[in-house]
Amino acid sequence: MYKEFKELEHRPYALPSSPWVLTQVWRDLLFMHYPLSPDLIKSYIPRRLELDTFQNEAWISIIPFRITNMRARGLPPIPFINSYLELNVRTYAIYKGIPGIYFFSLDADHPLAVLGGRTVTGLPYKQATMSYQKNGKDIEFASHRIDGSEKLKVSYRTGPILFEPLPGSIDHWLLERYCMYSCRGDVLLRGDIHHDKWKVTTAESSTKTNTMVSFLPGEPPLLHYSSRRRFFVYPLKKV
Repeated sequence: MYKEFKELEHRPYALPSSPWVLTQVWRDLLFMHYPLSPDLIKSYIPRRLELDTFQNEAWISIIPFRITNMRARGLPPIPFINSYLELNVRTYAIYKGIPGIYFFSLDADHPLAVLGGRTVTGLPYKQATMSYQKNGKDIEFASHRIDGSEKLKVSYRTGPILFEPLPGSIDHWLLERYCMYSCRGDVLLRGDIHHDKWKVTTAESSTKTNTMVSFLPGEPPLLHYSSRRRFFVYPLKKV
């Protein structure tokens, strides 16, 4: 058994009854969190979802990271696709009392990851050219969507203090999410995920280019960094 299943008290609801189908290790994640007026975002999410807010503010998070050690349940790592770069843009939503994530886009630098993500999950995966360089604590990440549109170029480094977000804090609200929502036509789907409680540091970043969302403010006021987390993905279900 993976160690991530030894403690489950941090989850807001029980694990799904069905087994997980895919696992990945996420590395060197930078969370760039932006608060916005709910009026700017609510028209971009499906009508059946309720926009989740914290103290009357909606949030968008932009997250560059590396995926490694990807494999399907019962199988060895997937050849040629077990490691790649990804960039997520997400907001926060609720359906029937279950808080989760709603993705505006998921960019990846591997065409099979993009095709599989679109086909299996219905999530808005886009192919991009990406680069990643790490020198000690300093990381540079760049992404340019192949259709010539959205770009991100950011440098970042981890902060000195590792902490576990406390329930009720904005850090906990942003990070401790255990499902994602997507649409396939008019059908709303929910995909459950599982991972350990987040342990993160603060971070420092310098954004050179960011066109991932046109109406964001300049620098994000809240940053988190995590060096590693293993994720488990469960089958999508109609809700």
